[in-house]
Amino acid sequence: MANSPTSEARTRRGELRASDSIAAAISVRRPLIAMACSALALLASGVAVAQKTADIGFKSVGRAAPLTRAIPGETPVDPAKLEAYPDNDVVVGAFRPSRPGPDGKPAQISYGSAWDGAAPKGVSPLPVDLFTTKDFYKDRALWTDKRYFRCNSPWSIESQRGAYGGIVSIGSDPPRTAAWGYCDKDYPRAAIVSPYAFKTAQEHYEALLAETKARGGPTQHTAATAPVEWSGRYVWPRGQNWYAELYYNQTPTILSLLTPEYQQRMVQYAYHVAVTGAPNWPAQYCWPEGFMRRWHYHAVTNQPHSIIVTPKLVQIMAGDADNFVTHVNIGRTFNFDGAVPRLGADVPRWYGETIGFWDKDALITWTSNIQPWMVHGNFEFSGKLQTIEIYTPNRDASGKVIGVNHEGIFYDPDALVQPIRIVRNLDKVSEVEEGDPYQFIECVPSIFPLNGRATPVSPGTTIPYKVPDMYGRPWASIYEEYHEQGMQRPEGKDIFDFERR
Repeated sequence: MANSPTSEARTRRGELRASDSIAAAISVRRPLIAMACSALALLASGVAVAQKTADIGFKSVGRAAPLTRAIPGETPVDPAKLEAYPDNDVVVGAFRPSRPGPDGKPAQISYGSAWDGAAPKGVSPLPVDLFTTKDFYKDRALWTDKRYFRCNSPWSIESQRGAYGGIVSIGSDPPRTAAWGYCDKDYPRAAIVSPYAFKTAQEHYEALLAETKARGGPTQHTAATAPVEWSGRYVWPRGQNWYAELYYNQTPTILSLLTPEYQQRMVQYAYHVAVTGAPNWPAQYCWPEGFMRRWHYHAVTNQPHSIIVTPKLVQIMAGDADNFVTHVNIGRTFNFDGAVPRLGADVPRWYGETIGFWDKDALITWTSNIQPWMVHGNFEFSGKLQTIEIYTPNRDASGKVIGVNHEGIFYDPDALVQPIRIVRNLDKVSEVEEGDPYQFIECVPSIFPLNGRATPVSPGTTIPYKVPDMYGRPWASIYEEYHEQGMQRPEGKDIFDFERR
């Protein structure tokens, strides 16, 4: 929230967090919240563009397909109103937000269907669930039942112990007394999976390129014709898509997108963040953030996105939890002699490598060569992840660029059982020469995983420290060593093997 930053955003800026499991002490050079508020204030209207696909004027083979179901309502961009978000009929819960009371003063409400270990009326709880099990690995047959997660979304599983704003909903005798979400709410799987028939990013990109050629393209822009009116600063209003915070989904719906191995990884994280109370977020330790954090709301929203357009290179830069830089190399082609398509050396990159082409003023891109990693609360992704992303300008009645529609299609044969899609809109708030400059993030570690838990350490303190394997799954290694004694992980392929080939 722009006027009430999340615990994770505060962690990166060095402010104190209120979570019962992590005390914040990571510092960066300068606070970002003033920039966020000033940027939001530049928006002329009281609400942002609701979730929608781009209006491209023709039926495409691989872009701008209608949404099966849009996220309902429009998100307020007035900082004074953001505290009331999320607040619509699709939010699964449970959480305890602050809302204006009868006297106009903030009052905490309980948004959920049952509290302190009680089951919702009309719902028969399972004999064992995530919050009472001794070994979640043995419960795989129950993972498809939303009651195993007490009808919580992945976001509300994280928030049980106060991960967002420090408001705890796990009850007086955790984890047994964890709260329930709403079992009758969910965002449909059909609205998440890709509407296109392509099996690979390469097939998708080549089809879009062929379509563009049939329309007389790709457009070869020069310095005189490039759509430089795109250049500027953009904010991403909250709540536009299903992935950003996973408010809207029952956890089994998200698990149904994943292969068995990656289902196991996601349930492992859910167990330790809610039951063990030992989340291991990359932001806590100043670890890299990874490619998919570009779509996670709390990673990229405390200052505007900066977009710079040239004929041959487009730069998209955002930063809150870390610096997220995308370079779209116009007109280049990938080398196919390595593990995955790439531009440079056969070494994965944290944000991948991206090529693209213009279809008039729309930008179509393909990203590959991505370092496998995690997004806390969301699922992990593998080194085979590739994306097709389409950036289309949103214009007002006069033709002025007022934002950019960003449609992403994600292909990951190791992690996903079929491709998925994320659609969002970025609202333009200023030109590049206006407003505060981009504040580059520098993370200074002051929290370390001691005995399996994130622990603040004062300067000058000597601690025992095991150097993590940053190209493996360091969070999972911590869980296995400290918090899974007596559990029986399935035999076979080592789930901690992070090889992408």
